[in-house]
Parts: sequence; structure tokens; C-alpha cells
Amino acid sequence: MSLLDTAAEAVRLGQAAGADQVKAVTSRSTHVDLQQREGRLERCTEAATLSLSVSLLVDERYSTHSTSDLRPDALSAFIQRAVDATRYLEPDPDRAMLPVDEMGTLDPSSLDTADDAAFAARTPEASRDRVSELERAIQDQGPEDLVSATAYAWEVRSEGCTVYSNGFQGRNARTWFGWGGHATIREPDGKLPEAYNFVSASHLSDLPERDIIVADLLSRVDQTRKAGPAASGRYPMLLDNRAAGRLLGAVLRPLSGVALHERRSVFLDKLDQAVAAPHFTLWDDPTVPRGLGSRPYDADGLKAQRRPIFEDGVLRTWFLDVYHARKLERAPTTGQSSNLVVTPGMRSWQQIAADLPRAIRVTSFLGGNSNPASGDFSFGIRGQLLEHGEPVANLSEMNISGNLVDLLADFVEAADDPWVFSSSRLPTLLFDGVQFSGT
Repeated sequence: MSLLDTAAEAVRLGQAAGADQVKAVTSRSTHVDLQQREGRLERCTEAATLSLSVSLLVDERYSTHSTSDLRPDALSAFIQRAVDATRYLEPDPDRAMLPVDEMGTLDPSSLDTADDAAFAARTPEASRDRVSELERAIQDQGPEDLVSATAYAWEVRSEGCTVYSNGFQGRNARTWFGWGGHATIREPDGKLPEAYNFVSASHLSDLPERDIIVADLLSRVDQTRKAGPAASGRYPMLLDNRAAGRLLGAVLRPLSGVALHERRSVFLDKLDQAVAAPHFTLWDDPTVPRGLGSRPYDADGLKAQRRPIFEDGVLRTWFLDVYHARKLERAPTTGQSSNLVVTPGMRSWQQIAADLPRAIRVTSFLGGNSNPASGDFSFGIRGQLLEHGEPVANLSEMNISGNLVDLLADFVEAADDPWVFSSSRLPTLLFDGVQFSGT
């Protein structure tokens, strides 16, 4: 049976076994992963999965079950056991699905997230050659003190079908292609700083060329040389585009339905209030063509739509799935973020930095945490100390700390360089007066 037929059959079996509502999701994926170091292929794997997940509502009792055994006899027995087990749970009527007229889906082809032609054309030899040539280029172009270089490549295809007992059906398919490298150098004092550079895209043709990957990796390695802490204090912070998703991810945590329902959110009473700088706008956009976070519908069957999270500094969206929306007596939005988007500015980060007498550019984070209830955060960082845009020191062994609400209020400007190789499609962001702890 096809994925859609299997999901429909699971719904039929669930209803026949006594479930009041059934949601079935079937999925199939193939994942190829390669890793090469010192001319030797260290890892070459291909994994294929086929699975079914069913969510059941039985006498207002809810449960979710999964299996990879989709043989007809096994499937029937699995569904019957799942329904029987659900009857022992406590009632939870807020788990009921939406009416079908409140659900919907985009045409998956409009998102263009599956590069099936490129995935079908791949061969083991071509994949091996890609990773081998990348590792050789890192070795050939690397500095004399290069100790180790490792190249990676991956190819993924997944597809899924969703069927609800109220009549809703949805399909989605996507591919991921990616590659990158990791490099380690040896400094005179024996330290072994390292750096990495990885990129992913839905379409193979959207990936940067090999020499761009290598040049970026070696530039990042250079930024680790003789790294150490700068003096503690408040500095303008240029948050690198590929690191911005980590910090804004901390902002999203207290916007989740779980955090809001449990009253563990700094944004609990802030909906439709100004909480950020008046020129800060952040979108959740699942409709971006070829976006790594794009989708036609969400886990509740809500049709994908672009939403402002913060609009001109005002908080506009809580991430409410159907269950937590009912708990909070609000309309559902979506329970999951997709592509995070900030409109790019008009200047490069270098032009922005040139206007700043002294600033710190944060290129990556090392550990740390945030408290969704208070908004307080602390993260270890790597980066560069800049004076009028020129790097004067490479930085490590430093932390940033503060409060997420204060940070959003201190947003100044976005650069013109959105990082499109992630679902966090964010440009470099400038924040003023961020507390750095160093020496």
C-alpha cells in the first residue's frame, strides 16, 4: 500500500476498534551520510526508515503510538492494542481534533522543498567524490599548522502522509543536501583551536561551491588563533547571521504553549504590547520556497501561513497548538516555529561595524542557558573584538548575560546578509549595550 493508503487504513482500523477520533501519520525516509579524514572514508552509511504514528481519542482519553511493522495483520493487532490501552488513561477532552473546516494545507509543490531529480540521480561514486574532493581542498588550501581536516556530506529524502478521521488529508515531501568541513590547527603553545563550516539546502544546486566552503572554513579557523578574553564591560554586539538563531531560539521558548500554560513565560501578559525596539520585526514563515523549515500544514492540520512574531516591536504571536490554545481559551496559531525571518537591512555588517569605535562580533556560542520564566540568560561566546570594523583580537572564554526583553529593546539594526542555509534565515543583528564578562 502507499503511504496515504496505509494512513487511511490505520484510521479505519482505529475507528473500528472503538476510537472516537484518529490521526495517522505515515513516513518514509532515506539518509546517506559520509565522513572522510586523512584520505580515508571514516563513515559511509545509508539508512532507510518506514513508520506509522497514530494518535487516538477514546472516551475523551488520548494517547499516541508508533510502529515500523506495517504488515496488515500486525497493523490491525497494533491498533487494537493501542485503543485498548488508551481506555486506562485519565480523560483529557482538550485533546480533541479541530473540525475539518478549520484545517487546511498549502499545495506542497508551491514550497518546492523536494529536489527529487537530484536525489534520484545521485550515485555512491559521485557522493564519495564530493566528500573526497572537499577534504583534499581543505588540506591543499589550509595553513601550515593544520593538524586535521575532516569533510562531511549528507543527502536526505523524506515524505509523509497525514490522515484524520474527520476527513482531512495532507502530504509533504522534502530533500536535504549538505556538506561542510571541520579543521584543527596547532598553535605554538600547544593549543588546538578548531572551527567548522556546514551548509544545508533543499536543492542540491542551492549549495555553495566547494571553494566557497573551504574559504569560509579557513577564515573561521583563523578567527580562533590566539583567542582569549577581552575586558569585561558593555559593548555593542554584532551577532553573526549563523549564530543569531541560537539566541532568538531562546526568545521563542517562553512563547510556546507549554511555557504559557504553565506560567513559565516572561511574555505571559505581553501579547499585543511593545516589548522590543520599535524597528524590530521577526516573522515565522512556513511558506518560503525551498525553505528548510517550510511546510504545507502543521501537526494539528492548520494551514501554513506567515505570521509576525514581533511586529514593529510589538509581540503579535504566541505559539499555541490546539491543545494549549484550549487550555488558555484562545484561538490556536501553530505549535511549532518554521522559518525565522528578519527583513535584511541596507548595509553589510562590515559597514555597520565601521561606524562603531569598539564592538564585539559574536560568531558562535559555547554552552549556556536561559530562563523562560524570567528571561534571564547567560551564554559562552566566541568572536572578535572590533575597532571601527577592524578585528583587533580573537575572543574566547567570555560570556554574555542579561535579559531577553532588555536585549530585544536594545536591537539597533539588521545587516544585509541573511543566512539561507538554515531554518533561521537571519541576517547579522546589532544590539547595543550587551554585558560581556571576560577579564
